[in-house]
Amino acid sequence: MTLLPVLRIGLTGGIASGKSTAAARLGALGARVVDHDALARRAVEPGSAALADIAGAFGDRVIVDGALDRPALADIVFRDEGARQRLNGIVHPYVIAMGTAADKQARRDGVAVIVHDIPLLVETGQGADFDLVVTIAAPEEVRVDRLVTTRGLRRDDAVARIRAQASDGERAAAADVVLDGSGSVADLEAQIDSFWSLHVPR
Repeated sequence: MTLLPVLRIGLTGGIASGKSTAAARLGALGARVVDHDALARRAVEPGSAALADIAGAFGDRVIVDGALDRPALADIVFRDEGARQRLNGIVHPYVIAMGTAADKQARRDGVAVIVHDIPLLVETGQGADFDLVVTIAAPEEVRVDRLVTTRGLRRDDAVARIRAQASDGERAAAADVVLDGSGSVADLEAQIDSFWSLHVPR
């Protein structure tokens, strides 16, 4: 089957920036959203090759009853750059392969717009893979407050997670479009609607 041309968008943004809101709105407008966080969770399910690789790299301390102990692993990798790179080196090849498969399926389904929601798009150097890169930006303090109030993280843990990722400046440098995620859900959705009307062929 011939794969039809589509608009492929890479969507990124730091943790608690509003990226999930943007992805949901793009999906509501008709895009097929490939959630790379969800793919990463699937990649490390019990019995998976990636989980075995993680256990080999980090030991049984990150495995409980055959499943990944996410808090234990997070406690290691968000405070140790080397450990985080080791983890990313294990998981990302699996996620990229799954994302490629999802992209091909979307094309077979005749989807006109495919959005790859990739938190670490900049860190993994995937920007050049897309027709457009969109980043959602919000000040660090706004994101820290969101992580503390909505996810129950301690402030120091929230800061550590934010600073373990690329900066807004680094993401902006790799982006074709930067949207402001610091306001309300309605405000960000309005920006997404404007983006859609400007960039998506009718």
